[in-house]
Amino acid sequence: MHAEVDPTTHPVVARLQSLLGGDHVLLDADDREFYSTDVYNADKIALAVVRPGTTNDVAQIVHLANEHNVPLVPRGGGASYTDGYVPSEPNSIIIDTSRFDRIVEINERDMYVVVEVGVTWAALNEALAAKGLRTPFFGPFSGIAATIGGALSQGAVTWGTGVFGISGENVLGVEVVLGNGEVVRTGSWGAANSVPFMRLYGPDLTGLFMSDAGALGIKTSVAMRLMPRRAHVLGLSFGFKDFESMAAGMEAAAREGVNLTNFGLDPALQQGQLGKADVATAMQAAKAVFRSSRGVFDGLTQVAKLGLAGRGFLKGATFSAHWLVDGVDDQATRSAVARLREVLQPHGAEVPPSVPTIANAMPFMPLYNVRGPKGERWVPVHGVLPFSRVLDFRKDLLAYYATNSERMTKHHVTYGAMFMTVSTNAFLYEPVFYWHDIETINHRRMIPAEYLATLPKYADNPEGRKLVAEMKRGIVDIFQKHGAVHMQIGKFYPYMRGRDPQTARLMRDIKGLLDPHRHLNPGALGL
Repeated sequence: MHAEVDPTTHPVVARLQSLLGGDHVLLDADDREFYSTDVYNADKIALAVVRPGTTNDVAQIVHLANEHNVPLVPRGGGASYTDGYVPSEPNSIIIDTSRFDRIVEINERDMYVVVEVGVTWAALNEALAAKGLRTPFFGPFSGIAATIGGALSQGAVTWGTGVFGISGENVLGVEVVLGNGEVVRTGSWGAANSVPFMRLYGPDLTGLFMSDAGALGIKTSVAMRLMPRRAHVLGLSFGFKDFESMAAGMEAAAREGVNLTNFGLDPALQQGQLGKADVATAMQAAKAVFRSSRGVFDGLTQVAKLGLAGRGFLKGATFSAHWLVDGVDDQATRSAVARLREVLQPHGAEVPPSVPTIANAMPFMPLYNVRGPKGERWVPVHGVLPFSRVLDFRKDLLAYYATNSERMTKHHVTYGAMFMTVSTNAFLYEPVFYWHDIETINHRRMIPAEYLATLPKYADNPEGRKLVAEMKRGIVDIFQKHGAVHMQIGKFYPYMRGRDPQTARLMRDIKGLLDPHRHLNPGALGL
């Protein structure tokens, strides 16, 4: 550990400026604070922020870091909240990957795309849509800011997750700079005379660099599989009287393996909208059900069921869940929706699919949710559980909230939750905290200024922050009790805690082999 120093006097800075040019080495105090602060947290302030433009630049930066004994922390779009790019050691150099913004190749014959890691999911999605293509997983809700490299390093879900899982499952190969400055390519990309069309060519080296938080290497380019973009998309929404009904419905729907994406909302996040059904919304629901049915007779039958059960059921609905289904043609899409409806009806009542319809029209929203709807601070926690353990986890979670309810009220802390199923075999539970507190530099730079200006302002609330930090750790302990796993591991989730000794030793050995100087994002993954 070294004491923090004036960046202009550190010998590595002059060499970085010589390598990249002064414009691509940021030393301003506000810039260094911003790039060192994620959506939720801050720790050490970076010595400098560098903006390399080539893989060779990154390799040279790694060599300089090793020579001068300074840590390196790669940063993507800055939309994460688990300390992934927050420096944990003084005098760290943050590598901003925003100049890696090229879509290198869209190979429509061999069905892969090569992109640099600073490309956002929104930009890639737009470029592929023009050709009628997409990647199987095509980004998180934050894709307007989230980059390819960041989402793969942290692990991300949403668009495509219902069928294709999390972000790293859809990668064919990576180009990555190791901790000794060497550059490697994985999968068929690393074979003589080949191209990045296959991931599995021998041991899965690509998997080493998925969800690694930059602890094992600094990715510069990525190859991903392509598929046709389905033009036919339909939404489906259901209301549920309680969490148990919603969880059972989401599990049943997940098993079918047909939804493009899905998400569930608790009462705090849906804000009672499902309980406001009137004649107009009932008519919207009827039209949506009829359009997505298998045929005229099936449509009339489903509308009749909606009329008999839907509005009455909505009076007691407190949870909702939403699905998007895409298909090769209208008939296939309607058939898939009809099948989901069939397995969901024992658990809930169908409501107008306005929420998934809007989400499909605007898959990558501005980062409004970095503050709460009333201007509060916001941070999620999450765990991915097997279906069989979800209810037991929730029982313990609610007991934990009850234990802390008086303190939460005193310090202006509230909570909600969002849910998602991952492929056919996992349930993502995401508790969310809101609390009164001041804005950070991350909020001021990440949230659109015109929107931020409309939000209430709050006084400094150190006790509220302290309570949220404590409860986040407490919830992670509950997740671990029930065998959950996590994405966005960063430096927050206890990846190494509870590992059997042989697995823990293997991970440390891999870290030592790929990063012998231990300069790549110290503290990430608990390494």
